[in-house]
Amino acid sequence: MILVHFTRTALRTAALAGAAAAIFCAAPVRAAQCGDDPDGFDSWLASFKQEAAQQGISRSVIESALGGLSYDDNVISHDRGQRAFRQSFDRFAAKHITAFGIKKGKRLLLRYASALQRIEQRYGVPGPVLVSIWGLETGFGSATGNYSTFSALATLAYDCRRAERFHTELLDALKIVQRGDLTPAGMRGAWAGEIGQTQFLPSSYLKYAVDVDGNRNGGDLINSPEDALASTANFLHANGWQRGARWDEGQPNFAALLEWNKATVYAKTVAAFADKLAGAASDDDQQ
Repeated sequence: MILVHFTRTALRTAALAGAAAAIFCAAPVRAAQCGDDPDGFDSWLASFKQEAAQQGISRSVIESALGGLSYDDNVISHDRGQRAFRQSFDRFAAKHITAFGIKKGKRLLLRYASALQRIEQRYGVPGPVLVSIWGLETGFGSATGNYSTFSALATLAYDCRRAERFHTELLDALKIVQRGDLTPAGMRGAWAGEIGQTQFLPSSYLKYAVDVDGNRNGGDLINSPEDALASTANFLHANGWQRGARWDEGQPNFAALLEWNKATVYAKTVAAFADKLAGAASDDDQQ
């Protein structure tokens, strides 16, 4: 809030205030101020709908995606309670790299060998890296999440902690619907708005979603593992992946894994899982 201090030059101040108001009214609508509880959510959402319309989103898309949304306390609880990435690498990796996961990952490498070969030829990212991300993100598609993407994103865009970031993601989610890729009802996933087999935020979906043959706007990241893997490879390629180079910490492609997830413990676990899937010997296996 801006406090106005009145002086003897009240008329001049009033004139300046009037000019500022005129400029404000002429500017594009911007969603109302963020909040830390549900009380202002409906007002904020109404303002956001106006902003989305000014940015070219059709009224039908806005109402189909945002109509009837409510503040989701469960999403906020998850957002405030994140602790997994604070664990040590040994503890985090032990939880996420299991004998069952390695066995299933190797089976999937064989099942999707043809698609993974085409993907590597196009983007330079080997199958074990892509399958390890698939396994860590959703258990190879078994746990993609059941949160309404629009409810989750709207709650996080209204919440003050990361409002600006999720404001953009919510607009991008509307663009996905307007583009005809997905319906609002079909957009269900993680509590933070990620969707699909490898969990893309809407901004990444718009930039990197492809089908397995590399055609933009043709990818089905929710139902097609091949498309999700190709899109993941496209993301890594666009973020500096070097064909033929290794991916463990200190090696050229570790930086690209950090672009996928900024948490070092996560990137190291992806790398270690990929090593296992590629058949790299662990210390215990070495003779």
